[in-house]
Amino acid sequence: MLHLLPSTTTHLPTTLNNPFYYSPTPVCREAVERVKQWIAKAPISFQQEVEQGKMFGVLVVETQGKIGFLAGYSGQICGRSDWDYFVPAIVDYLQDGGYFKRHEADITLLNQRIAALTTQESYVQSRHDVAALQTEITQHIAAAQAQMQQEKAQRPAVLTPELIRRSQFLKAELHRYKVQSKAALAEKQALVAAHEAEIAALKAKRKDMSDALQQWLFKQFVLCNHRGERRNLLDIFHPQVPPAGSGECCEPRLLHYAFTHKLRPVSMAMFWMGRSPQSEVRHAQQFYPACNSKCKPILSWMLAGFPMERNPLDTTIAQPIRILHKEKSFAVVCKPAGMLSVPGKQVSQSVLEWAKQHFPNATGPLIVHRLDMATSGLMVVALTMESYHHLQRQFKEHRVKKRYVALLSRPFAAPIEGDISLPLRPDFADRPRQMVDKVDGKTAITHYHYQGHQRIFLYPQTGRTHQLRMHCAHAEGLNNPIVGDALYGTPSQRLLLHAETLQFFHPETGELLTFHAPPDF
Repeated sequence: MLHLLPSTTTHLPTTLNNPFYYSPTPVCREAVERVKQWIAKAPISFQQEVEQGKMFGVLVVETQGKIGFLAGYSGQICGRSDWDYFVPAIVDYLQDGGYFKRHEADITLLNQRIAALTTQESYVQSRHDVAALQTEITQHIAAAQAQMQQEKAQRPAVLTPELIRRSQFLKAELHRYKVQSKAALAEKQALVAAHEAEIAALKAKRKDMSDALQQWLFKQFVLCNHRGERRNLLDIFHPQVPPAGSGECCEPRLLHYAFTHKLRPVSMAMFWMGRSPQSEVRHAQQFYPACNSKCKPILSWMLAGFPMERNPLDTTIAQPIRILHKEKSFAVVCKPAGMLSVPGKQVSQSVLEWAKQHFPNATGPLIVHRLDMATSGLMVVALTMESYHHLQRQFKEHRVKKRYVALLSRPFAAPIEGDISLPLRPDFADRPRQMVDKVDGKTAITHYHYQGHQRIFLYPQTGRTHQLRMHCAHAEGLNNPIVGDALYGTPSQRLLLHAETLQFFHPETGELLTFHAPPDF
């Protein structure tokens, strides 16, 4: 399992790189090349599944003066988590006839029963009958009411006994129809309800069985940290519930194997092989950080107290905010890269906190719009409640114009100018990442204009989180990450994305104002 590296390997890092923010070391790159060579000679079935897209990882380790590396992958390949070249899964729960497989088979039978009931001909027909009768009742009542209104409009001012009886008759007929149709509808709905109650009971049973099986699985994942201590996933994530799939990523696999075999981690890197997924930003042979939702709690426990590089995304270094323009009702400032717009869970330094200190007499929420922590550039700060509401309306009505400048990772191959439209939503399993979701995602539109030398102007028409970064990096966008994008590309000193132009209407005079602050890259 341990693959030795040549003794000529030098310049080993003295501190483990941070798995959530790193640039791969030369020794990691050497290990990655060895893994790629093995994959190129692997069985065809292995290669075919990898071609669909898979995350791999390497962990360079030291033992008794020797340097080697461990290789791993996330999840399974061809239904296996025990390929000889790679570290095994922390728990191999897919054995035929094992506890997981037996209970999974029971849940599968329930799924089949639910599917059969849902598509049962009598149930489908009953639902159709209910819908048809509801439509018929609605149309009949509407027609009767229309007839009554028409006759009422044609009546003389003084009603005769016959007209009074006619009016009473129509009302009575409509009432009788409503009573009869309500009873007929209730009878048909009762048939549907009985069927759906059976389906609901099976779904509730399925949920209980799935939850119990997942709890069992979490207890089986017992990991070892660098001190030799062991905990299962439920204890590591307590009081939260671990996300499904926790413990199956390559990072905890690699570290668990290293710690259980007394190997000292030196450096690690994770890289994608194969096709880019439709929703996430993943490019072949690109390096990526560990995920936050599943891996961060695990790795934080496994590596607590272990010498490791700092993650610059967890803290910020104080940087000056420039004031470009200030009036009684608003101010325009230039936010530095690495500062939040509003305080976060772990970081309090933000434009909002700075504004509270520099404009102590301001009223209202101050922050009208936001920039990503990694993005630098112009922001307008409202200093009165009236200007806040006025500026907020301008943003809501898309009357505020913004231009960003970015430096792309590669020379541009797409049309010089165009529009990108990809629906986005949060990646709930790995916040703060965003993902493309063509069903539930919110519309996100960006106009772009390439300037040459990898420099591009970006004009967001909507204001979704990470919109510009996703539109540049995603395979269905420009397929070209912004330089320094630690989430969707390759980390570097900073993200080279800057909001350089901001145009809006003066909240008091209505005058069109334009502010410009060129980037430092």
